[in-house]
Amino acid sequence: MKTTKKTFIWLLILIITIIWGYAWVLMKASLQFVGPFTFSALRFGTGTITLLVILVILKIKLPPKQYVKPLVVVGLLQTTIVFLFVMYGLRFVDAGKSSIILYTMPIWSSLLAAKFLDEKLTPKKLIGLIVGMVGLVLIIGWDFFQAQSIDTIIGELLIVIAAISWGASNVYYRLRLNHLPKLQVSAYQMFFGTIGIVVAAMIMEWGQPINWNGQSIFYILFTGVLASALCFTIWFVILSKIDMVSATLSTLLVPVFGLSFSWLALSEAITPSILYGSFFIIVGITISQLTGRKRSNANP
Repeated sequence: MKTTKKTFIWLLILIITIIWGYAWVLMKASLQFVGPFTFSALRFGTGTITLLVILVILKIKLPPKQYVKPLVVVGLLQTTIVFLFVMYGLRFVDAGKSSIILYTMPIWSSLLAAKFLDEKLTPKKLIGLIVGMVGLVLIIGWDFFQAQSIDTIIGELLIVIAAISWGASNVYYRLRLNHLPKLQVSAYQMFFGTIGIVVAAMIMEWGQPINWNGQSIFYILFTGVLASALCFTIWFVILSKIDMVSATLSTLLVPVFGLSFSWLALSEAITPSILYGSFFIIVGITISQLTGRKRSNANP
């Protein structure tokens, strides 16, 4: 990959990881105004409308019929399952720690990519992945393995399932939808995924009040337009440009930003293990990328 192109990709990665990191704070804070499923429906409904309006302005047509089913599958895996489970889990787990658990996603993406995409786990990628995941374990801390309330355990398990579902959606996207326009994929997978969220919200939270005010509206617009419509479109661009392991490993920056923003906005504690873990995450990303650059220089 040329230096300019790689710099651009990493700029995109930095943008979405910062936005996604801050979105965790807003997702947690939104629970004081609205139920978790209803918030997700409003968030992704806003994101879907934004993307569909852009498609109309750009005169991008409907996707071919043969791609409808794959779009439904990606929508269910990446939007419906991930964010229903994450939002419900946030009721019992801190925002910073929730972001860490969800971003075990690179493990599942890497393993599934090795099986279904024939992407080999080269030594550099494996070392980077291991170092990054050691950082996540350090951040989670030993309390994850100690006695906790049943609600907390359920919340953490739901977020783990969400991480696996996101990993599966990444691989399925590369298998079935990689050739479609990225804006089109983002819009229609979000549209189908939002239908699933709306159904869940109607079943689980019908009649529950919504506290409309400046804060709650800002939370919906930020997470819907920026963290969903914009960032997931960029994410599909990234997935189409670099290999699965490098792309998913880069998202380990999200918990670092998520923890930092949670500390600033929600007063969630940052312990020494969190600082050490963040260092390991950054080192893991650096190892996987710098080694690859040396190799490409040796083999032009």
